[in-house]
Amino acid sequence: MANVPTKPTSPVKTEKPAASGMFATLTIPLCIVVAIIIFIFILGDSSHYEGGDVLLGRPTDLFGQIHRGGHLVPVIMSYLLMVIVFSIERFVVIGKASGTGNVDVFVRKVQSALNVGNIDAANAECDKQKGSVANVIKSGLKKYREMESDPNLTIDQKSLAIQKDIEEATALEMPMLEQNLTIIATLVSIGTLTGLLGTVFGMINAFAELAAAGATNQTALSASISEALVNTALGISTSALSIVMYNVFTSKIDNLTYAIDETGFSIVQTFAASHKK
Repeated sequence: MANVPTKPTSPVKTEKPAASGMFATLTIPLCIVVAIIIFIFILGDSSHYEGGDVLLGRPTDLFGQIHRGGHLVPVIMSYLLMVIVFSIERFVVIGKASGTGNVDVFVRKVQSALNVGNIDAANAECDKQKGSVANVIKSGLKKYREMESDPNLTIDQKSLAIQKDIEEATALEMPMLEQNLTIIATLVSIGTLTGLLGTVFGMINAFAELAAAGATNQTALSASISEALVNTALGISTSALSIVMYNVFTSKIDNLTYAIDETGFSIVQTFAASHKK
């Protein structure tokens, strides 16, 4: 097949990677600082211990019990805060990328306009929808118009040029949707591992205290094990939330990609069908 002359892809608005990177750079240390403050001043408040004794008193509620989990608790709490903050940020970004209306309804409207050859109506739907999907489709429609007035290419070459334009526009949009998902995916693993590490440290301390006492103290052993398992509970909870959020976002991105591919295919097929000699 003959080579297709390349033309600049229609401009598509994208989120600057530097802005997303700056958000992550600021969010991670901020979450760590907030977690430490919560651990010291809220969970470690004397009201959560018998007699107000944080060091020797028995925890009277869940806050005190979590505080007794040790110094790795604020680390795991910072992971949990990161999952929450990055999830909110992804919901906002992917929501903007989807546009102002339902993506499936938008795709059906564009396809209906294409089926009757009404490119202007399809463009109007893109203007109303906005977002990444609409931007990519509008880029393809603009290329559609350009190819109609180009007398130097065959129908196959023009169709290929439209398809290539849509693929390039999609490549510009997708990285913005996938930003920071690697952080959430990483928290899936390190949340559980850090929790287990805290449990191991707690068990080491528990058996060291029992060995120093010179006698078996089931009450002290049970209390120490309970405190050590706080880390495991927090770590598993953080990982579980991370897994759910990661799968939610990847599913949303897959749906947007499918909508772009489906509509892009319709654009190419409509062009090829309407310009056959």
